[in-house]
Amino acid sequence: MKLTTLLAFSVSLAFAPVAQAGQAPGLMERNIDAPHHGRAMPLAVWYPATQGPTEIFAENAVFQGGDVHRDVQPSPGKHPLVLLSHGMGGSYLSLNWLASGLAESGAIVVSVNHPNGWFRDRDPKTMFNHWTRVQDLQTALDHVLADKTLSGVVDNDRIYAAGFSFGGWTALSIGGATADLNGNTAYCKAAGERSHNCTDLEHFGFDSAGTDPARWSASYKDRRIKAIAAIEPGLTWSMGEKDVRDLDQEKLLVIGLGAGADRMYPTDTSATGSGFEALVPKAHIEVIAPAMHFTAMPLCKPDGAAILADEKDDPVCTDPKGTDRKLVHDRIITLISSHFQLEQD
Repeated sequence: MKLTTLLAFSVSLAFAPVAQAGQAPGLMERNIDAPHHGRAMPLAVWYPATQGPTEIFAENAVFQGGDVHRDVQPSPGKHPLVLLSHGMGGSYLSLNWLASGLAESGAIVVSVNHPNGWFRDRDPKTMFNHWTRVQDLQTALDHVLADKTLSGVVDNDRIYAAGFSFGGWTALSIGGATADLNGNTAYCKAAGERSHNCTDLEHFGFDSAGTDPARWSASYKDRRIKAIAAIEPGLTWSMGEKDVRDLDQEKLLVIGLGAGADRMYPTDTSATGSGFEALVPKAHIEVIAPAMHFTAMPLCKPDGAAILADEKDDPVCTDPKGTDRKLVHDRIITLISSHFQLEQD
């Protein structure tokens, strides 16, 4: 395990490679059939492209967006593909910065708005059925690999998965990690209000007694996936060695955000948190600080924090003192690009 904690962040990043800004990526958005949900699912694909007019994508009153070339032809050649999963209540819009950065590094990035679990579509009865998220990514991958425009530029031997928060667990799950329903329930009872995961479960009426433990604890590994990157993953509590037996540790990157009081307890994979890191000693572990969990959200506009405060929403624009969110984003893009060897060509 390689563990790097960037406590002197401004100094550390001065000597760290940062993903070079390239051409704005291409972007396609579609609604695709998701039979396991019985309805359509929003899909977004970012990809290397060098032509066409640009437009701003994923911008609103709180968050900055970024330039994309919409619906242009992808750059020729064979490109690696990254499946990208958003957090609970997020969307692929909130990960536009990461998807664009990886596309600028040479990847085709495929993401969905997970049905029942994104900000415009929440179903308390099913939003924590984590296995459907893997099915979402597999459905999206199958769609892209069958698409006449995109299939010819995908390197089928270089397919990866990444995610943030609950999406970080989705990446771990598609990579072979398994969860334990009874263990998670016990953790929630012990953690109490320290765990946002558990308070969310309680708030939305999740009933572990009514959940199928076989589905919760089954393996959803997809052997097409060659490596995994999990940013602040959830659901790593109460895991044991049996839960990582089918996870290729040497192909795993785990990125944590924040140190000390700034580290969010439910997604802390260290020895003072879930202890997940001890189960994967051959994995590449990186911790970036100063930062916090929501530093992985998009760059905020000057009035973003005030708007969120007025709406009594989570303070996702308020980072710990000394944090440069843009530099944290650049560091995450660099780490994942290097882990997946996106620029090796």
